[in-house]
Amino acid sequence: MRLQDRFDWGRQTYVMGILNVTPDSFSGDGVGDVGGETVRRAVGQARAFAAAGADILDIGGESTRPGSEPLTAEAERDRVVPAITAVRAALPDIAVSVDTYRAAVAEAALEAGADMINDVWGLRADPALGPLAAARGVPVVLMHNRSKPGAAVMDARLGGQYDAPVYGDLLADVSTDLAALAADAAAAGIGKDQIVLDPGLAFGKTVEQNLQLVDQLGLLKALGYPLLVGPSRKSFIGQVLGLPVEERVEGTAATVAIAIARGADIVRVHDVEAMVRIARMTDAIVRRGD
Repeated sequence: MRLQDRFDWGRQTYVMGILNVTPDSFSGDGVGDVGGETVRRAVGQARAFAAAGADILDIGGESTRPGSEPLTAEAERDRVVPAITAVRAALPDIAVSVDTYRAAVAEAALEAGADMINDVWGLRADPALGPLAAARGVPVVLMHNRSKPGAAVMDARLGGQYDAPVYGDLLADVSTDLAALAADAAAAGIGKDQIVLDPGLAFGKTVEQNLQLVDQLGLLKALGYPLLVGPSRKSFIGQVLGLPVEERVEGTAATVAIAIARGADIVRVHDVEAMVRIARMTDAIVRRGD
């Protein structure tokens, strides 16, 4: 898939629906390991997201919530491949992303019908992933991530959040790190027009730093790449509002609207129907005349 063939950056905001084929998603909406009904439930959720207006379906098999246990590549592949195969058969025209940092999983997912790769480690966890994406000619989402697996603060009601490292200047440091990720992707043979950058909300940032990143997202547009933002139901929203994960739709909506106003091109969300409406309304305000 060529991004420029599918998306017209700047004309509208695109909505990526999160489809977790996991039993342990932080958001509580994973469809994995539920009485052998994983694939059926995944297809049902995919159909609902598409009907609600999702532009991309992001299918992942390993939870990235703070405190989660990593899977083997084989276990992750066994979760995502049947779901991607079935979703692709049911919805042949929608863009499908695989949420993985492992080349072996990505390769199997691409064979099953995925169109793009969304890597929370920006191609740095598995050195084979960049060359694979280049060889297959697929887009990649590169996320900023200074979190350390296992280094998290847990709250029984509000969930966990990763410890934040020390930043000299948050926006400058994130910008520098993202530019380096893009340069590494280019060195692996991935075209500039196939790269999307993600500032990595909640991955190694404090509550205040997450808020600052959303508010100053426009400064990252200077890097020259489309931006994906994923605030959906995350812990910094829960910390601000004092609400558990199932009560964060309004906080997510506010964050999505501000992110769009500051330049987000894609928003990655759980509550697709509501966030499609938020995106369309925000676009009508901020993209007038584009």
